This record gives sequence, structure tokens and C-alpha cells, in this order.
Amino acid sequence: MAAGLRKIEVASGISWIEVPEADLRILCGCPADAVKHMMRHGLILPTQVGGVRTETGPNAILLSDVMVQNGAFCNLGEFPILQMFYRQGMLLPGHPNNSGTKPLLIGRPEQLQAQLHYIYRGNYGLISEEELQDAGLDVETARDMMRLKLKFAFGRIQHPRQLLDSLPLADEEVEIRNGVTVRRRDLNVFEFGYKGQTETVDLNLPPFEMHECPYTLGFHQIPREYFAVVHSGDGDGWDIRRPSMGAVLVYQGGIYLVDAGPNLIYALNALGIGINEVEGIFHTHCHDDHFAGLTTLIRADRRIKYFATPMVRASVAKKLAALLSIEEEDFSDFFEVHDLVQGDWNDVAGLEVKPIFSPHPVETTPFIFRVLSESGYRSYAHFADIIGLKLLHGMITDDPAAPGLSKEWMARVVADYAEPADVKKVDIGGGLIHGQAEDFISDTSGKIILSHTALKLTDLQKRIGSGASFGTVDVLIPSNRDFARRSAYGHLASYFPTVMDSHLQILLNSPLVTFNPETILIKEGFVGDAIYLLLTGQVEMLSHESPIRSQLSSGALLGELAGLHGLPSLETYRATSYVQALRLSSELYSEFVKRHNLFGDISRLMESREFLQRSWLFGEVVSTGTLNAIANGMTTRSFAAGEPLLVGDRHVALIRHGEAARVAGGRELERLGPGDFLGEETAVFETPRLSEVIATQPTDVYVLAAATLARIPGVRWKLFETFHRRTRACSQGHGEEGEGGGELPWRPEYSVNIQRIDNHHRRLLELSSRLIEAMRKNKGETETAESMEALIAFALYHFTEEEMMLKRYGYPELQGHGSKHKRLMAQVHDLEQRIAARSMSVAEVLAFLEDWIITHILMEDRRYAPFVNDKGVY
Repeated sequence: MAAGLRKIEVASGISWIEVPEADLRILCGCPADAVKHMMRHGLILPTQVGGVRTETGPNAILLSDVMVQNGAFCNLGEFPILQMFYRQGMLLPGHPNNSGTKPLLIGRPEQLQAQLHYIYRGNYGLISEEELQDAGLDVETARDMMRLKLKFAFGRIQHPRQLLDSLPLADEEVEIRNGVTVRRRDLNVFEFGYKGQTETVDLNLPPFEMHECPYTLGFHQIPREYFAVVHSGDGDGWDIRRPSMGAVLVYQGGIYLVDAGPNLIYALNALGIGINEVEGIFHTHCHDDHFAGLTTLIRADRRIKYFATPMVRASVAKKLAALLSIEEEDFSDFFEVHDLVQGDWNDVAGLEVKPIFSPHPVETTPFIFRVLSESGYRSYAHFADIIGLKLLHGMITDDPAAPGLSKEWMARVVADYAEPADVKKVDIGGGLIHGQAEDFISDTSGKIILSHTALKLTDLQKRIGSGASFGTVDVLIPSNRDFARRSAYGHLASYFPTVMDSHLQILLNSPLVTFNPETILIKEGFVGDAIYLLLTGQVEMLSHESPIRSQLSSGALLGELAGLHGLPSLETYRATSYVQALRLSSELYSEFVKRHNLFGDISRLMESREFLQRSWLFGEVVSTGTLNAIANGMTTRSFAAGEPLLVGDRHVALIRHGEAARVAGGRELERLGPGDFLGEETAVFETPRLSEVIATQPTDVYVLAAATLARIPGVRWKLFETFHRRTRACSQGHGEEGEGGGELPWRPEYSVNIQRIDNHHRRLLELSSRLIEAMRKNKGETETAESMEALIAFALYHFTEEEMMLKRYGYPELQGHGSKHKRLMAQVHDLEQRIAARSMSVAEVLAFLEDWIITHILMEDRRYAPFVNDKGVY
């Protein structure tokens, strides 16, 4: 290794580049818990500078080119930046590490923008009285909330642009600092240079590989009780030994999460919980150590229920939208949203939950849960991210205009903290934004558990509360019911909707079996004597014929094809956690199917379903019943070699046999084979195609309706991930200063410094490019008209949203700006008529759209940008 330029492979998707002579230490890639990985590798260590205790660590971050990989966030810079600001001291006044040099973000312009807005929302949540009122708060409460936020923010809310430096990265080599250079060699592949030395960093994850977990969890088999608390984390964002504070509630055998911290997929697997078992999540707030696991919950084959107060839900949706450059409304595409009323007992199918307010920099509501039993209510309180009462007392002010909180609000907080519970889990992280164990020294709760800390408990703390290691369980109401068989009945009834309940009991009388982690249930190449209905835990499906590794959970039927026909299994099914399943003997199952004349229907679906299950798009955590519904709606089409694979704008195609090439601008971007898919850009995300897929040999495809796929969060998420990766690949090397290629590329100078509006403008340019492409390639009147309609519809939506934003923040020139919008809509309707009459050339349409969109953006929208920025909106 060269002395001047040092590279360390930290973990999957994380590397470290260090140039001591240039005082540059770059964290390359920052998925969840990147800080903990650096700590484990000794890249973050306690030290002293000028007699002041501090830490070592990075002073720059290279962002991934893609927002998500294999289902997880790639760019979670919140904690690495907090480590630089506070634990290294780069932001602290008078600290020896505060030299005036700011932490540096490096990446594509759109990733830099997304990262800055995500950090902004992570710091402050909702950033104005208007946003708080939009989230349901009355005027007075919104004003009090802003007073509190300003107190935590030392009197001023600052955008991260004021605290961070950024370096936009295109494809050419650029200097980072002091002679160190970087250039992009390929998507997510970067070459660093210094004095003739080079090192290459590849942030791409191999297929099916996840970002690593920095700690070991072991395996646990949790009971499905009537009401119990499973402790799934007691650490914080800096604890390298344990997951961040969280809990799993078991209620009537169902699984509910309290928060979704980093490495959630590992935690659930260690507890023997499959994704499809999770009924819902109760969310306290949007900090990464409680937020980063949300993508795990999106992998289910239905929208998992999301429970939070409107203000918490709004701050979470805004942070997720900023991180992924999506619309806030898209949150409900992935979760079934249920708003809770703060301070009231909300009934969730008999589980009662009361969110209470916690003074915090972002909107935060700890929860108290209770369930009625024969001896009265049994309760659990989850007090995540509370503030020490001594600190809060120092924030009290009688001045209603000054940052702080009122005595009345303080009294309510004290009363809420003191409400007793049978089990109460409390944040004792200390500092400016966490709680103190001493506040609970006189608490009358039956059991207090101290949490949210990376430090060892002191003797005083040990006298106040207990600990709860990962996987320990507090049973509040034991179960006298068999919830496993209830679950089995639900899956069988869904799978056999025409069979009477009394006949389903024949299968339900089969034995329940439990498998230890890493046990093979069914082995490839062997004829088995049983079919398994998976009820709890996760099972991995492997086949020598395919590199696909599918993760299956509750509702999956394992080995049905081999069991029905008495054939050797084509796959190996291997438990990755403790697993419980209903064991159906092959003989009994085959006789049951024949007796109810189901053999034909099952056989018809089976081949298609097995194919789907071996594909990356559908193989993970999609239940057998859902796969049957998809297979029922599929049609097939065939294409000759050289023919474009066109299946319509509202459909996704899955290659069954053959091969095709994805081509853009004369370049071949990728080869697609059996199991690969296409069409996601127009089918789900309604954006113009930036590439063309052409059969390189005779090719058969399954065609699936987009509406069906969009309802399955796990599938939609994979389509989203692929859409962004392919969009980046299409634009690689295209356009000089712009991004995305096309007839009307986006350029950085078009930005109005408001992420949502910039996203809208990008979309207008994409839709305009689609119209020009349809005309230039003479694709016909229908496609040209559809492209025109899409452009008009989105323009109207954009203008409406823009005007609503300007009205909300009191923009004084709103009326004039709205009048310009009306003129622009009249102009585009006139364009529509002239195109239909074929009275305009492609060059004339292109010139019109350039003026119509770009001039309006540069001349008009830039006028309101400073006004809205001053309101804290970016």
C-alpha cells in the first residue's frame, strides 16, 4: 500500500480513503450504522487535542450514486455528520478541531441536494409554524412548538448548506482538497489519486448482499403471547455492541414494532420474525436510529400499518421524501397510514395506545400501551428520546416570544413522565437531547428498564432500573389461545377460497413443527414427504439453476410442486432463523387437492408461480397467495430478434425465455435474460423512457399490469430501486453540464434551491423530452397525444402545488405569479392544438418548450426562491 494514499475496506458498501499529508479522511458510502463500523475498525477513536477530549474520524463523505441498494438506504449521513460536528468538535465554538474547515460532502448534484435536505429534516423535522399547522396543530400550539425548536437550535434554524461544504461530482476528474483527486469510473465506482498513487473504491453491493450488521445478535425464539414486550434494542446510535433502542409488541399473537432502527432485517431474523408477520409500526420520531429500518418494512407483500401522530408522520414523510427525492404523498404507497391523537387513548384492534409529547428538536411522541385483562389493564411505556427534567427546567421562560417552553407545558411533561406502567422503558442517554435515569428514581412503575445509552450503568442507575438484553421478553398477559393455528387458517383460507372451513380443518389438524436456524427443511434433488406452510420466521430458497436467493416468510408454501407430483425438489429451503411451520404430508395434501378438484387450477398456476418465485423482483417475502394473484393476471407475448420489447405504458414485462439488450444513445447498457424485467419507468413512475429494450434473440415475456404490482410495497420498492439505478446508468456519460441526457437535460443552474420544486422541474423536462422523442421518431399520433396529455397534466399539478406553497408562506407576488401560470397553461394548450394539426416542426416544438419551461424557471421561479428559503423551506 502506498504511504500517501491509504484505503481500507470497512464493510460491504463502505470504504475509507485517507491522505494524512492532505489532512483528508473520506468515508466512502454511508449506509445505516456506518459510524459503528468505523468505530469497530479503529477509524473513530477517543483522543485528546490541546487537552480537550475528542474523537478521530472522517472529515469528508463520498455519497453513493444510487439512493438504495438491495432494499436499503445507501446515503445516511446524519450520524457521520453529527460525529464530525460534535464528537470531533468541528462545529463547537472554541474547540481545537473547529479550524473553520467544514465537513465535505462529495457526490452527484442530485444526491448532494437530497442529502442536504434529508439532514435538514433530520435536524429539525418540521421547520415552520405553517408546516406544523398543516400537520394538524392549532395556531397557538404551532407557535409554542417553534419556540421550543428555536431553543434547541440555539435561536436559529440553519440549513446544512451553512454548515457543510459540498463538491459536485460528474464524470471528469476533480480535485477534492490539497492535491487529492477523484473521478467516477463507472456507476458507483470511483478512483482517488494523490501524487501519482491511485486507489479504486467500488460501492456496489453484489446481488442479494446486504450492508453488514456491526454487532452479533444470535438467535431467539420469541413466544406469540396475548400481550408481551420483546426487547429488540437498548443502545443508541454510537453503541457498537447493541441495536438502538426499540421494542417488539406481541399482541394477540400479532407483531407490532416500536420504531425501526438500523439493521432491522437482522434484528427480526434473530428474533424469528418474518416480514410478513409484522402487522404495524408505532413510530416515535424521525432520527436515523429510529428511522433507518423503514425500508425493511417495505419488503412485505402488503402495506404494513403505520401508526403515529400527524406531526410525527409528517416529519418522517418529509425526511423520507428528501432522502429519496420523491413526493411526500408517496409515503402512503408503501405504508397504510393510521394517524393517532396525541394525549388520547387510541384503540388499535383492542390494543390501546396513548402518544405523549416529548420536547425534542424534532417532533417526538413516546408511547404508553395498555391491554385489558382479567386483573385490569396491563401496560407498557416506551419513552424514547425524552429530555432530562433539569435541562427542561432551564428552558422555561415567561416571555411568549422568546425561544423556550412555558411552565404549563413543563408541568404536562412532568406528569406524563410520571405516569406509571407495569413495564417502562426509558431513554437515559443524557446530554442535550436525551433523558436522565435520576428523573425516575421515585417512579412507581412495576419495572423500569434503562435504555438508549452506549455507556455502562452507574451504581445509582442500577438502583433505579433494570437492563434488558436483546431478545428478552416481558410477558404482560399470557396466551391461552393457539395463535399459530389461527395464522395457518388465515393463509389456507386465502389460498383455497372455494373450500369450506370444515374441510380446511383436515389440513389444519396437521402438526406444527419448529426448525432451528440454519436447518434445511427441503433439499434440492430429493423427493420429500411433506409440504410446509411457513407461519413464523424466515426461510431462504436456493437453487443451483439460479443465483437468486429468495427470502420467504409467513404465508409461503414450501415444496408444493415437488410434493404434489412426487418429484425431486428443484430448490433447497433453509431456515435463516427459528421457524415454525404447519407440516402437511404430501399424501394428505395431494388427496385434499384431488378431492376438491383443485389440481387443474393449482397446476396451471404452479409453473408461473415457481418462475416468479425464482426471480429477484418477486422472490422475496411474497406469500404464495399473493404470487397466485399475480400469476392469475399475467399474459404472455413473443418478440422476434431485433424487435423492441414494447408492452404498453401501464405494464411491466418479465422475460420468460430469450435475451434482450437495454440500449440508450447507441450504447448497450445491460443484457436482460430470464427473470429480468423492464417497463418500470412508464408503468409505475410515469416518466419517459430514457432507453430502449430490443430482443437479441427470440424472446417470450410475461406481461403484468402495473396496478397490481404497485399495491405490493416490496415489489414497488424494487421497481423504485431499479428505476433509479437504470436512470443513472442511462445518463452516465451523457450531457456535458446537464444530467440525464435527453432533448432537454436538467442542469444544476436551473435549481431554485427548493428540493420539491426542483424535482417537479426535472419531471417537466423529462416529459418534454418524451414528447420531442415521440415526434422526432414519428411514433404516431396516439403516443404523441399521450405524451402531450402527460405534460399538460403534470404542468397543471406543478403550478397548483407551487401556488399552494406560495400562498402558505404569504408570498406577496403570488397573484402575479399565478397569472403567469394561467398564461403558460394557455400557451401549452395552444401547442397541443398545433401539434395535433401538424403545423409545427420538431425544432419549433423544442424551441417552444425550452422557452416555456426553462425561461419560466430561470426568470420567474428564481424570484420567489429567496423568499421561501427565508421561511426555512429548501
